[in-house]
Amino acid sequence: MDMIISFEGKAKVNAEYRGMTIHTDQPQPSGDGTAPAPFDLFLASIGTCAGIYVKSFCDQRGIPTDNIRIVQSIEFDRVNHLVSAIKLDIQLPSTFPEKYRSAVLNAADICAVKRHLQNPPKIETLTSIV
Repeated sequence: MDMIISFEGKAKVNAEYRGMTIHTDQPQPSGDGTAPAPFDLFLASIGTCAGIYVKSFCDQRGIPTDNIRIVQSIEFDRVNHLVSAIKLDIQLPSTFPEKYRSAVLNAADICAVKRHLQNPPKIETLTSIV
């Protein structure tokens, strides 16, 4: 499964994947601020991945998701300049069935992005001449 990364101009870097283009940029002044920064997409992938599992869980049980949202909070370690904690608060309406509260939490916890962060893959960077 290959993803092709290309450079558009200034700080714009795009990823071609499965027939789609994922656009990234950097905030001004480094970039034009026309698209999310790559790190923003990384952070968004955590919350949206959990969201897919929450939505699927609810859809399978006929539970409306209109008033459900996930608020993702990020804490940064100012010493090493890395994220130190991420909290996902699944905010449920008062009409959400009590019997499913812990189950919807378990559904969010099986997110593939989260599981990969807990068992990170080896990342190898190399160069080749084509």
